[in-house]
Amino acid sequence: MTTPLVLDTHALIWYMGASSRLSAVAQSAIQSAIQNRMPVYVSAVSMVEIAYLSEKKRLSAELFDQVVHVLKQGNHGLVEIPFTVAMAETLRTIPVTVVPELPDRMIAATALHLNLPLVTCDHEIRAASMVVTIW
Repeated sequence: MTTPLVLDTHALIWYMGASSRLSAVAQSAIQSAIQNRMPVYVSAVSMVEIAYLSEKKRLSAELFDQVVHVLKQGNHGLVEIPFTVAMAETLRTIPVTVVPELPDRMIAATALHLNLPLVTCDHEIRAASMVVTIW
């Protein structure tokens, strides 16, 4: 059964760029969700990360603009989701010793709060087992 998803930042970047770094399982899950009109959530945290990485010249500024364009159109299956206080409360259940990077914890908390799978290659999040992951 197809379900809505949450994408981590790497999955979003690789999906948008049609990169072979996105696993076949992840690609299939994203495409299936979109084809079945299920939302594929993009955290505002990922947008901050992309903006930051483009400022540091590690990603192109065009990528940020491309994702914003897709999110604003609203017809590509990708849906913006803000980070809320309730998600911050959920974040506190994910030990910093398990997932040490704050953006990763925030995105994992988003998926956990929504009770949705997280598409991620992050080995720490995948090993945590408190968040259902797809990779």
